[in-house]
Amino acid sequence: MRGQRPEGLMVDVSVVTSGHDVADARMHREVAALRRRGLTVEVLGLGDVGAGPEGADIRTWPRRSMVFRAVHAVRLPFLARGRVLLTLDPDVVPAGVVASLLRRRRLVADVHEDYVALLADRAWVPGRLRGALQRLAAACVGLAGRASLTVVADDHVPPRGNRCRRRLVVRNVPDPALLPTPSPQVDDPAPRAVYVGDVRTSRGLRVMVEAIALAPCWRLDVVGPVAAADQQWVKDRMERPDVAGRITLHGRKPPRASWEIAASASVGMILAQDTPAFRDAVPTKLYEYLATGLAVLATPLPRVAALLDGSLAGALVTEATAAAEVLRGWSAAPAELAKARRAALEWADRELRDANPYDVLAAEVAVLAETPVGGSRGRS
Repeated sequence: MRGQRPEGLMVDVSVVTSGHDVADARMHREVAALRRRGLTVEVLGLGDVGAGPEGADIRTWPRRSMVFRAVHAVRLPFLARGRVLLTLDPDVVPAGVVASLLRRRRLVADVHEDYVALLADRAWVPGRLRGALQRLAAACVGLAGRASLTVVADDHVPPRGNRCRRRLVVRNVPDPALLPTPSPQVDDPAPRAVYVGDVRTSRGLRVMVEAIALAPCWRLDVVGPVAAADQQWVKDRMERPDVAGRITLHGRKPPRASWEIAASASVGMILAQDTPAFRDAVPTKLYEYLATGLAVLATPLPRVAALLDGSLAGALVTEATAAAEVLRGWSAAPAELAKARRAALEWADRELRDANPYDVLAAEVAVLAETPVGGSRGRS
C-alpha cells in the first residue's frame, strides 16, 4: 500500500470498486481532480498498487472469481474510511447505501457506463444467465439514484434525472494534466498506430490486427489488457510472419504511461463493433486521441461518426481491408495525415477548453464531505 494512513483515521473520500483495476483512467481523472481540490483520498480496488492514482492511499486485492467479487462488493463500503464513499460499480451500490446509512457517510455513485447494455457485449456472461444479470444490474443502477450524488458519463446513461436525488453528467473527456504534449508532426518512414483501452474482439482487436497485416509499413502499439477469450487468438496471430515484429502488446498501463506510449504514434484506432453498449457512446479514447493530436481511424458508430465528420480529423471504415487502405493512403500521402492531425488539435482546442468536468465533480464532492449527514444537500 502506498502512503498508508494509520488504521482508523478518516479521509475525505474513499473510492471503492469491486471490478476496476486501480490503473483505470476515469478513476485517475477523478482522483486527480479531488486532490487538486485539496481532499484526501483512498482507493480500494484491484491490481498493482504502483499503478494507482498519484496522491492517494491505495489498497488492492487480486482479481478472483465472480463469487469472490460478489462477497467483496458487500465488504468494501464497510472497509472504507472516507466521509464520502464514491462507488465505481453497480454491484457495490447496495452495500454502499446500507453503509452510508449505518455509518452516516455520504454516497456518490458513479454510473459511468450503461451496464445493462454492456452485459450484452461480454463473452463470459452465459446466455442463460444474461437476462437475470441484466435485471440485477438494472436494480443496482436504479438504487444508485438514492445516492447523495449520482454521476453519469453521458446524458443517455441511466438512471434518468427523475430517478436521482441529484444527477451530474461527467463526460469522459481528457484531463490535460494526464496527457503528453502533442508530438511534432513529422514524416515517419515507419508510422505507428495506437489503441488504448480494453482489448477484445468487440472493441476491434481482430480488425486492427488484420489491418496492420495488410499495411506493411505500419506498426501498432496496443495498450490494455487482452480479454481471456482472445488471448489464444492473439498469441497464434502474432506468430504469423505478416505481423511478426510489427505489433507490440504493452498490457495494462496507468494513464500517464499509456499516453507516453501513444505520443510516438500518428493514428489512434477505434474499430469497435456496433453493439448495444457502444452504439450511443462516445469512447473516452476518441477525445484523448484528438487532444493528443492523433488522426483517428474508426468504425462508423453514430456519435463517433458525427464527431469525426465535424472535426475532419480522421476516417471511417467498416472492416480491416478498408482500414488498411486508409493507412496505406496516409503513408503514401503524409501531408493528408498531417492535415487530419492538425484538425484533431484544432477540434480539441475548440471543444475541450471549457471547465474540466472532473473539477466540477470534485467541487460537489467537497461540499458533501463538509456537510453533515442530514444537512441540506440530501441524505444517502
